[in-house]
Amino acid sequence: MRKLGLAGQLARFVLIGGFCALVDFGVYQLLLHLDVWVHLAKALSFIAGTTTAYFLNRRFTFAAGRREGAAQAGSFALLYTVTFFVNVGTNALLLALLPPSSWEIALAWAVAQATATTINFVMLRTVVFRAA
Repeated sequence: MRKLGLAGQLARFVLIGGFCALVDFGVYQLLLHLDVWVHLAKALSFIAGTTTAYFLNRRFTFAAGRREGAAQAGSFALLYTVTFFVNVGTNALLLALLPPSSWEIALAWAVAQATATTINFVMLRTVVFRAA
């Protein structure tokens, strides 16, 4: 598969990200419904969405070859460890700061997701999958 330019990568990243966000939010809501502690639920949902994102973006957005797999997986793990803490920390901070309401969980999740997604695209493109 040939490498895409910035616009093509961004378009695919957004589409795949939308799908992975649904995975993340769906798992989050399911775990909350099962009375899992909110921060553990967020951590587990992030891992589910992130794992899905890695495999889909590796294949369809950044057209990574199989031989780069180990180095990319290591870079990916480091990047997503950082964005894991950014995501979960942002979510926890907003839940502590927002007034109790019917929308606080969704808003905190959305802001945390947007923050981590921005970091991820830039770092995946420039470091993990090094755009041509």
